[in-house]
Amino acid sequence: MREHALKLSDIPQIWVYLSGNPLTALLLTLLAYQVGVWCYQRSKQHPFCNPVLIAVLLIASFLLASGWSYQQYFAGAQFVHFLLGTATVSLAVPIYHGLQAVQGRAGRMLVLLLGALLAGGAIAIASSVGLANLLGLQPELIHSLWAKSVTSPIAMGISERIGASPTLTAIFAVITGILGAAMGTLLFNAMGLKRWWVRGFTIGLAAHGIGTARAFNVHPEAGRFASLGMGLHGVVGAVLIPLAYHLLMG
Repeated sequence: MREHALKLSDIPQIWVYLSGNPLTALLLTLLAYQVGVWCYQRSKQHPFCNPVLIAVLLIASFLLASGWSYQQYFAGAQFVHFLLGTATVSLAVPIYHGLQAVQGRAGRMLVLLLGALLAGGAIAIASSVGLANLLGLQPELIHSLWAKSVTSPIAMGISERIGASPTLTAIFAVITGILGAAMGTLLFNAMGLKRWWVRGFTIGLAAHGIGTARAFNVHPEAGRFASLGMGLHGVVGAVLIPLAYHLLMG
């Protein structure tokens, strides 16, 4: 029994083996997200206990503490990254359900939604890119901000098309979604917005998938319109953002 007992001196060797196994990173990713979901449920769905935020903080802390490089981590996490393509195609589902929510209502609502989509998308780009220019950030960072308010799978594709960094765009998109989901309810309450379809479409437009998940937890109608906002913003943004970028940036 003593020959097979685990010794402290064996732990570094075990870690070397585990760190070289891609499935370790996948397991860490799923475990971190599960911890985030548990915390979110225990906090009674508090907006600042977002599962994605908790998972990101846990994984980042682990990488810093262990000295594991991002390249080593991504070797396993790319299995989740591969599903982004499927997530992009599946945006047809929320768009379909969102359009069903609009059916039977005045056509004026659809015009309002499209107007809000174009205005909101333009303001999101102008505010972030304009502020980044004022702060004198590096061009690589500035260009990666153009698509940060579109849902991550499409945002990364847009970023590639305009010659920016998809990785940076994904980071900015996740941060945007987390902040939008956390602050959205507080801002809506402060502004006195009571119509669920308005709140839902706005959060879906500004905070994409993470904001949409939050909207479904708040109210079903808000969730349906958040899905519509997220889906339409992704489709329209994929077409218009590259055109606007090349037109304005030469």
